This record gives sequence, C-alpha cells and structure tokens, in this order.
Amino acid sequence: QVQLVESGGGLVQAGGSLRLSCAASGFTFSTYGMGWFRQAPGKAREFVAAISWSGGTTYYADSVKGRFTTSRDNFKNTVYLQMNSLKPEDTAVYYCARDPSGYGSTSYGSYISWGQGTQVTVSV
Repeated sequence: QVQLVESGGGLVQAGGSLRLSCAASGFTFSTYGMGWFRQAPGKAREFVAAISWSGGTTYYADSVKGRFTTSRDNFKNTVYLQMNSLKPEDTAVYYCARDPSGYGSTSYGSYISWGQGTQVTVSV
C-alpha cells in the first residue's frame, strides 16, 4: 500500500537548521509531484514547498522562500526539505503528500496520500 513516512523533525533554536525527509513506497514515486505542508496548533494546514516529478521545478510559500529548499532523489524514493534560518513561527507539524499531476501543486486539494507528519519546534 501507499506509504509516506516523514522524519527529521525535532527541537531547534531560532536560527538553526533541520532537514526533513519523506520516504515513499507503494507507488511509482518518480511520476508524482511531491509537496510539503505544515499545520500549527489552531491553524489550518498551509502550503510550504513543492517539487515536480523530475525535480526540475520547485515552488515555495513566501514565508519560507530563501530559507527552505526542497529536493528529491528518485532512486531512493525520498523527498527532502532543508530548513535553514528557522524562526519560532515555523513551529508546526510538517507533512508530505503526493500530487498525481506530477507538477507539484501549491494547492492542498491536489494532494493525496498524506504522511503522518513530523513535529518541528523552534525555540526563541
């Protein structure tokens, strides 16, 4: 069955870095766009970053542009989110999901098969 398993979250001080991974299985990973979303307590899930099936195109929310980078390894069936210069407002549960269009949409509704999420906490 389809599985998306996020890892790499944790507690970090403001200004620090974390690298999230999302290991995929049960589908042809190289044909799907992949996206990262996050959800803070009491808030709606929001788009963070996305990457096309080939890795050739990426998209970022304005709030993370210049600080976060998403990449993928289609041989390892894994997508990554490198997060630098972290801020307390980045604190959230981070989720990966797959986009069957292959493009890496910025729209929540385009995604299916969400992972269980990984907690990122940024302290002041």
